[in-house]
This record gives sequence, C-alpha cells and structure tokens, in this order.
Amino acid sequence: MSLNAALIEHAAPTLAGLKPASLFRVQPEGSDFGAQFLACKEELARRGLALTLLKGCRRTGAYLVYLYRRRGLEEVLAQPEHRAFLLEMGYTPWEDVRGCLRQLAARLCLEEDFPHEIGVFLGYPLEDIRGFMAHKGKNYTLCGCWKCYGDPREAARTFRAFQDCTRDYRRRFRRGATLAQLIVAA
Repeated sequence: MSLNAALIEHAAPTLAGLKPASLFRVQPEGSDFGAQFLACKEELARRGLALTLLKGCRRTGAYLVYLYRRRGLEEVLAQPEHRAFLLEMGYTPWEDVRGCLRQLAARLCLEEDFPHEIGVFLGYPLEDIRGFMAHKGKNYTLCGCWKCYGDPREAARTFRAFQDCTRDYRRRFRRGATLAQLIVAA
C-alpha cells in the first residue's frame, strides 16, 4: 500500500478536519519510501498538516506514522486538563507541540507497554483515556475507533462520522482524486 493510500485508509478523518491527529503503522514497499514520505510531508505542510515518523522498527522496517493538524493539536495540548494529565503521566513541561511529541516518541521507543496517554494526541476524550487505563481496557460502554467509558451515544455519533468519512475518502481516492484534492485546509 502506498503512503497516500495508507493516509486515506487510516487518517481520512484527520485529512477532513474531523479530528486533530491519526496514528498508523506502515510497512514500506520498495526503496522509494523516503522520497514518497518527504513529498507527502511537503504537500501536507502546505495545507497546515504535519506528518512525522514517531517510531521505526529495525527488525521489520515498519514505521509508526503520525499525521496531525498543527493548530488542532496545539489546542488539544493547551487545554489545562490535558496538560495536567500529561504532566501527571511524567511528561516534562513543553514549549511547543514538537517538544511534547518528542517526549511521546521517546516513550514509544523506551517503554515496554504502549503509552495509553497517546489518546490525548489522537483527540480522544480524556474520560475515555482515563477509563481505559483504570479498567485495563475492559468494562467499556462502547468500542469503535477507541474504547468509550463515557457517553456511548456521543461516541457512536463520532465513530459513525469517522467511518462515513473514511468510506467517502476511499471511494473518491479510487475514482482518481489526489491526496491534495482530499485535504481540507487547516
């Protein structure tokens, strides 16, 4: 799967402006991944989105790719409850989004378990992130794009919107729309 196709499949709601960020694993095919990544990164940057590699695996050659809307992630990380939560989780104070993302990337590489606070970076409700951690992924009220521990009706609406968006973007991409045409400018 090309990087553009992976972005459509795994990050359509972020491309459409429905959520601040998306994270997905990509297994590069061929030796042109670096060039593909840089070209895609430049195209996205012109529209207010940032593409970064949070982690790479030497053994498999796979990467964790993170796409985010700069302004959207800044707003999420500026919320006092999110900032307090990340500090509670051991993050040190950060000056900008990149400083906070560097800490997340380090945690992804150094910790044995997946850092569940990553939900903040993906725009998940804090109630659901805390609920997942407290219940160890069990006793949720609804499971979709994430496990919900709060209002299942609100989560269901959000899950449907993300699914509808992804279906629409897949269809449009298959019919020849380019990534640039599908990005809603930030």
